[in-house]
Amino acid sequence: MTEYTLAYSPCPNDTYIFGALTNGLLDGAPSVRVRLADIEELNDAAARGEFELTKVSYGAIPFLMERYRILRAGGALGRGCGPLLVARPAASPAFLSDFIHKRIAIPGERTTAFMLLQLALGGRPKTVQMRFDRIIAAVARGEVDAGLIIHESRFTYRDADLIAIADLGEWWENMTLLPIPLGAVLVRDDVSDAQARAIDAAIRQSIAFARGNQAAIMPYVREHAFEMSEDVMRAHIELYVNEFSQDVGDAGIQAVHALFERARAAGVLHTETEPRFV
Repeated sequence: MTEYTLAYSPCPNDTYIFGALTNGLLDGAPSVRVRLADIEELNDAAARGEFELTKVSYGAIPFLMERYRILRAGGALGRGCGPLLVARPAASPAFLSDFIHKRIAIPGERTTAFMLLQLALGGRPKTVQMRFDRIIAAVARGEVDAGLIIHESRFTYRDADLIAIADLGEWWENMTLLPIPLGAVLVRDDVSDAQARAIDAAIRQSIAFARGNQAAIMPYVREHAFEMSEDVMRAHIELYVNEFSQDVGDAGIQAVHALFERARAAGVLHTETEPRFV
């Protein structure tokens, strides 16, 4: 049986989605060799074509379509789950637009979060790139004026006495009435369509297994969420593993096209590449 390289983040939504597939719990499923990495590391690795299967940000996908297609399952889309711009109360200007002149910590240049921030601000702010789980502490210490947070950080920023300046998912939904496309699983072009569809089906099966056999999956999730409380871990899964994880659907595909079109119109994206779904 062919073994595929599969890369995803150690965040609870990914380990929950891929846990059964990764640990060989699915009869007849493709065999995978796993690499766990931060989302911006995955974006960079995909630019090099390093993995046959990889989770990436939708913000990076326009630069990856020459060697990858998008699977319909396993992605991160939804409502009420977008990135947040946070700051210390004393350092918060009156208007969101004022942050264009502030130093903002971001989780990556090609994350969807940064694409959305530029759309919301109407331009590119001063940025300091750092791993997503270091941003809250950097903002709290005053090393930067604000932080763009993703993943489980949306559940913990208040613990550091920070406030939310803007919910960019809410901003997107109000502008478009569409779900927010955050991340997707890509399959490299040297994997045939038939193989890609089999992998897509295995990801759906992996999600179904996790939902029906949580006792078998949650230890794997917990293993990679060791700095996270049980409540935060489960809230993360509940928010990010949803109907769009099973299939991006017509609304999800429409949202992806809308994101790229708006980014091009705003001068944030300078490529005409369109998303390619399996």
